[in-house]
Amino acid sequence: MITGLDHVAIAVKNLEETVRLYETVLGLKAERIEPFPPQKVKVAIFRLGETKIELISPMSPESTVARFLEKRGEGLHHIAIQVDNLEETLEILKAKGVKLVDEKPRLGVEGVKVAFIHPKSMSGVLVELCQKH
Repeated sequence: MITGLDHVAIAVKNLEETVRLYETVLGLKAERIEPFPPQKVKVAIFRLGETKIELISPMSPESTVARFLEKRGEGLHHIAIQVDNLEETLEILKAKGVKLVDEKPRLGVEGVKVAFIHPKSMSGVLVELCQKH
């Protein structure tokens, strides 16, 4: 089922400023910075071995990330866990009564299949499940 930690996503108001901060203070280099129109966000990805840090910033006030920032401010948005079979994992979680944001996989950043577990089922943390190609 679970094969590893894929990434930690941090919601930020100003992506360019925060990218400079991560590059200057931590010495990291953004692997890529790109818009992700389906979620109305722009994403910067920093690779740390097999794991990544994703900075996400809203491109529109209607995006869920914009609402998140308005309500909670900048900070941890979600953690993403790799699974070997996303559809099977979702069925197992549904059978256990876990509240899901997505009952079916959808396309995420970098073209991977993703689905989210509702924070109410995970002690207040939004968890993304992802299956690589």
